[in-house]
Parts: sequence; structure tokens; C-alpha cells
Amino acid sequence: MGSKSGKRRDSPEKNSWHAVDVEDALAEFGVRKKNGLTEDEAQERLKRYGPNQLRVAQSQPWWRILLGQFQSIVIYLLGGAAVLAFATGRLPEGFAVLAVLLVNTTIGFVSEWKAVRSMAALRRLGEHMTRVRREGSERETAASEIVPGDIVLLEAGDLVPADLRLLEAEHLRVNEAPLTGESVAVSKLTDTLASDTDLADRNNMLYKGTSIADGTAVGVAAATGSETELGRVSALAESAEGTVTPLQQRLDQLGRRLAILTVLIAIVVAAIGFLVREQQAALVIETALALGVAAIPEGLPIVATIALARGMYLMAARNALVNQLTAVETLGATRVIFSDKTGTLTENRMWLHKIVTPNGDLVLEETGTGEALEDKEGIRRVLEVGLLCNGASLDQQQGEDNPRGDPTEVALLAGGKDLGLERESLLEERPEARVEQFEPRLKKMATFHRDEGQYYVAVKGAPEAVLDVCTDIMTDDGTKPLDDETRSQWVERASQLASEGMRLLAMAEKRAETKDSDPYEDLCFLGLTGLLDPPRENVKKAIDTCQAAGIRVEMVTGDQIETATAIARAVGIVGGKDDPETIGMLGRDIGSPDDIDEDQQEKIYRANIFARVSPEQKLDLVTIYQNRGEIVAMTGDGVNDAPALKKADIGIAMGKRGTEAARQVADMVLKDDAFETIVAAVRQGRVIFGNIRKSVIFMLTTNVAEVLAVAIAIGAGWPLPLLPLQILYLNVLTDVFPALALGLGPASGNEMEDPPRSPRESVLTRAHWTEITGFAALMAACVLVALLLADHWLGLTELEAVTVSFLTLAFGKLWFTFVLRSPKSPILRNEITRNPWVWGALAMCVVLLAAAVYLPLLSGLLRTQPLGWQPWLLILAMSVIPLLVGQTVREIQRRRMSG
Repeated sequence: MGSKSGKRRDSPEKNSWHAVDVEDALAEFGVRKKNGLTEDEAQERLKRYGPNQLRVAQSQPWWRILLGQFQSIVIYLLGGAAVLAFATGRLPEGFAVLAVLLVNTTIGFVSEWKAVRSMAALRRLGEHMTRVRREGSERETAASEIVPGDIVLLEAGDLVPADLRLLEAEHLRVNEAPLTGESVAVSKLTDTLASDTDLADRNNMLYKGTSIADGTAVGVAAATGSETELGRVSALAESAEGTVTPLQQRLDQLGRRLAILTVLIAIVVAAIGFLVREQQAALVIETALALGVAAIPEGLPIVATIALARGMYLMAARNALVNQLTAVETLGATRVIFSDKTGTLTENRMWLHKIVTPNGDLVLEETGTGEALEDKEGIRRVLEVGLLCNGASLDQQQGEDNPRGDPTEVALLAGGKDLGLERESLLEERPEARVEQFEPRLKKMATFHRDEGQYYVAVKGAPEAVLDVCTDIMTDDGTKPLDDETRSQWVERASQLASEGMRLLAMAEKRAETKDSDPYEDLCFLGLTGLLDPPRENVKKAIDTCQAAGIRVEMVTGDQIETATAIARAVGIVGGKDDPETIGMLGRDIGSPDDIDEDQQEKIYRANIFARVSPEQKLDLVTIYQNRGEIVAMTGDGVNDAPALKKADIGIAMGKRGTEAARQVADMVLKDDAFETIVAAVRQGRVIFGNIRKSVIFMLTTNVAEVLAVAIAIGAGWPLPLLPLQILYLNVLTDVFPALALGLGPASGNEMEDPPRSPRESVLTRAHWTEITGFAALMAACVLVALLLADHWLGLTELEAVTVSFLTLAFGKLWFTFVLRSPKSPILRNEITRNPWVWGALAMCVVLLAAAVYLPLLSGLLRTQPLGWQPWLLILAMSVIPLLVGQTVREIQRRRMSG
């Protein structure tokens, strides 16, 4: 049999296998390292523990997206109006309202369904095979069939299929960036660790979702599927509650007010009709329906949906794929952006930035300086050691480098290539004879090379570790003894460079008579190499733009505080003179949102950098800021970002480098992984909110005018100036086109110059309501005056007079579009007159109004009458009054601002 009998015991705490000795771990799983499980045992455990898979969140089905289009107060009101119309036998009105619902639902559904399908296309979930040892032999099995107790064998390039307790580790280095956020490969050992060791420091464990950068490993599967660290983070993301977007909140709030207003109007009108005027039920219902329809901005859902859908389209064209319509606008209200460091602010690749020698320094541009090294002997020798003492490669595929191996060693090869040195050429001159692989305990490695009858020894490693075994130092005047004072100076120099975010490697050399000699004695110190994970191109400019717009950008990372601070300074998150004590905070110091006091809150709000942060702490950080009333965006690409991405008001994942866990929960995915795309999305979000606000002002002003005109006419005992179907025709057609044109308006160019609006700010402020009421009253007065003049002065029939009031209101609405320009803009050249959509909408409305009066079928349905030239003069004269008054008010405002 391949394994010991007995069931897995539960003595080690969950997720504490790093604190269990190798032999004890094997005993716990009832397995021998050399044999592994039997197939029967593996199948039995597969049934007991389930497949080694994470629960994948399913995309919303089409029917749920469809139902989501009806979750609006205004939609409910329209549905009620349609039911009332059908119940009273008014089929044209009922079908007209249903048409509005159909158009809005179709647009919203198509836009969001396309986004869901695009998100699905980004998913790259694929089954991979893993080598295991079962029944004493090695074999390949699907990663999903790995079970607790399996002996797993890994080598460079392999993905880790489960959480493994290491049994053997040969020169093992692992890329844990997807889990911890650290860009540098981590060395691994098999030693037992303390039970309270942080996740990022558990160097005897391998975790599902990470990958082997270098070396080989044998481990026992300690956790699979949802029991892994990756599964735990995914579950945390699933449990994080989503948020309602600011626009949803504001429009729902507006919708509730309109619902209350509509019901009150209907009750008051019905009471007056029945009790005071003793009208017939049919007339009362017609009047109540007219006022109810007038109070509802039927075009609001359509306009908001199309404006947001176009925003989704424009963002997609800029490589930002938005998952939900309302998420577009939320970006415009964002006040804080929490950004991951690795792969978001940086490129997640190491780059040779600096070579420091006793003879001078060399700073390399990212693309390579290409300068000759003939006259820089000291720098050349440092680089030669870095290339010879190196296990990576730059394999060429289709004319491009295909790097393999540890990222720091790859960076050394790439830097050497930029400076005209290649490892292959050096090895031709000095063939490799022996390799002393990197040893985590010693923190250094060495290689022996044949050289003119002797052996050239190249050593690289951590600065202190290398300096400790050096007896000499290379200077301009040749080799000199390395005294303790000079050694301390170089250790201090390395520490200072590390504080700038660089990963430091020291280089040393010597000659040996045999290849069996000790490589780590009597070495000559040559210098240091500084490597960086460079900031992404244009990130600093994007952050500067955010800060100018009043948006805080804060770094949240699993990396060390020194590295995080250096990158934060490089990209402009913090200034060069900011106090490190106040700008940085460790994850363990954040605290729970439910327990922190005011002093701790202030420390958190002052900090701009949060380092060594766990997934739970990221989630707490987002919650703390949301509790303060901030609109929070969270960017990231790793598994460790997923919970906070879901909890944030806007979760932004990277499309290229992002993990599936991050993309699944994100509201927006950056297909180009460019941070500056976020700035474009924020700008577009602000433009959309401003445009929707203009559309809402337009529709409510004209709707309130309709309500006032009908209500005043009822109170005065006059004929209704507008019939229900006429109001619906105006609201659905001649209102929607100008409102939509306003909603699709271009950017003014200064959106990013103002701070974000308050999360508590309504779509309409008190000043907006004052303007709406004033212009609505003026418009209603013009309609009623036109009605009375048509009746008493021109002697028109009742239907002809109603047609005059209908057209007066219709054209008054069209002219009012031009009043909605910014007070800062001139009267003739402004964002309204420059908007081609506005001119197209006005032309369309004129055609529709002409059809309503002169097309027999439509005029019969709307009960309008053809008019002569005198009524038309009256219509034009009365409808232009709100435009003249509005432009006069705007000019007064403009002169006050400029003066």
C-alpha cells in the first residue's frame, strides 16, 4: 500500500500547516512522501472533500438583467398609468405608455447584456494538469482532482494547484504577486514556522494560484478548493456587500417624490371633481389621468438609460469595460481611489535601474542607455558577475524576448543586453564549471567558470551577506583591503538605496585554483545593482489630474512599507517632503471599522500608503472610508484585491494582468491595464452626471408647466388646455429628443478642474428647484394666455384653442433647451449651440409637431385641428417669451460672474 492507514486528524488549526513539522504533516494526512496516495484513497478523498475548484460566480442570466430594468419608481408610475388607462377603456393612452416602457427596457437590457458577454470573453478559466506521486510512481492528473494528502511535484513555470506544505525545496523561488501583491519572487524553505507567522512570511507553504519562478518543489496538499487561501479570499469577496450607486440613490429619491406628488394630484383632482363640481366619473378620470401623466417625466428612464449606455460605449472605446450602466456615473462622484501597487501603479516586472561601484555609478533609463562600457571597467565587472551568476534566460520567440526564471535575474540579463553584454558571449569566454544555487539561509549564490587554467568565481546576493564574506574591495587604484568602516558605509549605502524602492544585489569575485573550493571566502567586493519594478507610463500624470480634481489616490499593497513609500513618491501620491510617520501605515494598525476610535480614524485619513495589508484589512479600509461618507473606487488585479473590489462603490480590475477573481467582482475592467484610463472614465462620469442633470431640469420644468396649466384651468373652470394623449405625446416624443440631446452633449473641457460633488448632493439642488418652478410658472402662464386669446380674441373652436395651447407649450419646450447653457458661456457660442444632437432633436420635434396637427390619422388620435396663420403667430409669440426671459437671466448671471 502507498500510504498509512488512518483518517486525517484535526489537531492542526485550519490554515496553520506552516506551524506543523514535515513528518507530522505527512502523518496527519496518512501518507508517505515516497509513495503518495493510492488511487482508491484519492477517489475516496475526492468524494469526501470535493473537487479542487473554487466556486465561480455566475454571470447574471438574461432574465434577471431584464427584470432589473423595471426597478425604478418612475417605471412603476408609468405601469400604474397604463393599468388605469386600460381599466377605463383608454386603449391609445395605455398602449402609448407601454411603448415607452418597451423602449426603455430594450435599451437598458441590450447595453447591460453586451457588457456581461464582454466580461465573459475576458474570463480565461482553463483546466491545467499537475504532476503527483501516487502508488509510488509519478503521473499527471487534472488540478481539479488534487485532494488533501496528495504529494505534488512542481518545477519552474508550474502553477501551484492547491495549498501545499513543502516537503522538499531545491533553490525554490515563487511568484506570489497574485496573492500577496509582492512583485519579487519569494524564496521558500521547509523549516517549521511559528503559528502566528503572517501569510506573506510563510515561506514553507505554497499557495493555490501562485507560480514557481525558479527551482523545484515537493509538497503535500494541505488544503484544496474553497479551503485554500485563494478560496478563503474568494469567499470573502462573495460575502462583501455591494453598494447602491449615487445616481441610483438620487433618481430613486426623485422618483419617490414624483410618486407622492402624482398620487396627491390625482386625489385632489378626483375630490374636486366629484365633491365640488359634481362631474361625471369619466371626466374626473380623464382629468386625473391628464394630471398624473403630466407629473411623470416619462422620458426620464429612457434619457438616463441612453446617456449611460453611450457612456459605456465611449468608455469601451477607451479600453474601460463597464459592467453596469449606473457604474458609469458613479465614477464621476468618486472621491477616493485605493490603488494596488504591483501591476496597477507599477508594471509588475523588474528593471535594472542603477549600478553602484567604488569607482562611480551608472543610472540606466528603462529602455537602456546603450552606452559603451569600455571606459567603465568597474561597472562592467559588476554587470559581468550579475550575468554569469544567473540562472535565467531570454529565449527568443518570433524575434522577441521570452524571459524565463527569477524576475531579478531576468532584469539583470535585460540590463546587460541594453549595455551590450550578453550572458552567452561571456560563457563562451568563461565556460560554467559549477553552480552553487541560491541558498535562502546564506542569501547568496555563486558560479565557477574556467578561465586561463584557473576558476573565476562570481558571487551575488544580499548586500550584507556578500559584504560579510569580502576581504577586499575594487577601487580606482586597484584592489584594496576592505575594513570594517568601509564595509559599514556600503551597508548604509545599500539601506539608503533600498529606501528608494530598489531591490539591491551585491556583486563580488575571486580566483580559485579548483572548482571545489569554498566560494564564500576571501572575495573582492565590486559593487551593487539596484532593480526596480518601474511605475507604469503616464501614471504620475493621471494621479496629478486626479489630485487636481479633488480625488485622493491612496496606495494599498501587500509589499514592504519602504518599497511602497518609494513608489508612492515616484508617482506623486505623496510629496518628497511628507513625513513618513504620517503618510504610511501598516495593515495590522488599521483596525476593525466597528472598533476604531476618532484618533485612529484621523491617523487613517492622514495616511496615503497602506502596506503589508491583508484582504480582510483592505475590506476594512474601504468600509471605514465609506462609513465616513466617501465614494470609494478600488483598483487591483490580484486575488487579494477581490473582496475590496466588490465592497467598493466602484471596483476596477485589470483586464490583461488581472486574475479571474478580480475581474468577476469588478464594476469596471481596464482592458489595457492603464491607470490613466481611470481618469478618462472619471471625466466621462462627471460629464454624464452634468448632462443627465440638464435633462432632468428640462423635463421637470416642462412637466411642472403642464401640471400648473392643467391645475389652474381646472380650478378656474376652463377647458383642459392639454388632453391626456397630447401630454403623453409631448412627454414621450417632443420631450425625449431634446432631453436626450442634452444627455449626449460633449464635455466642456473643465470637468476635472472642480472637486467631486458631495455624495449627499441631490440631482437637483434648491437653486435648481427654484429655477424649475419659476420657468414652469412662466411657461404655464404663456400656455393659458394663448388658450384664452385663441378662444376669446381669435374666436377659435374649443379643439382649435386646445391645439393652440398644445403647440404653445410644445414650442416653448423646444426654445427652453437653449436656456440650459452654462451661465459662464456666451449666448450664441456655448455647449448647447455647439451640440449637433440638439439641432437634430429640434428638427425632429418640428416634424413630429407638424405631423400631430396635419397628418389626419395622428391628428384624429390626438384631437388636434389644422390652424391658420393668425393662430400660428400667436403660438410663436407666446412660446418665445420663456426663451427671452431665460436668456436675459443667463446674461445677467454671466456678467455678474465676469465682473
